[in-house]
Amino acid sequence: QVQLVESGGGFVQPGGSLRLSCAASGGTFSSYYMGWFRQAPGQEREFVAAISRRGLSTNYADSLKGRFTISRDNAKKMVYLQMNSLKPEDTAVYYCAAGPTLRKEYAFYDYWGQGTQVTVSS
Repeated sequence: QVQLVESGGGFVQPGGSLRLSCAASGGTFSSYYMGWFRQAPGQEREFVAAISRRGLSTNYADSLKGRFTISRDNAKKMVYLQMNSLKPEDTAVYYCAAGPTLRKEYAFYDYWGQGTQVTVSS
């Protein structure tokens, strides 16, 4: 079993950047695919990005390709989400998740963090 804790959220103006971090403990981090999801008020949880166990493969939501980058450091048991050119519609709670897949459906992920709030506003 793995525990996940996100950090790095905050308030940013449109066009700005943020880097989210997710620290893992327990379990064998390198055995998990890792994903980022987000959920805005009144909306369903939405896939953002996922990365394979060794970081060799990634999967992104089509609408976010080119602005967001997922990466991981297995030695540090960390996964990151670099977010650039942020827009107000990126405002959401961002969740880190661990599971056996790169798939976009959140039901395939077994472990979740508590989330970190990202607010993009002028």
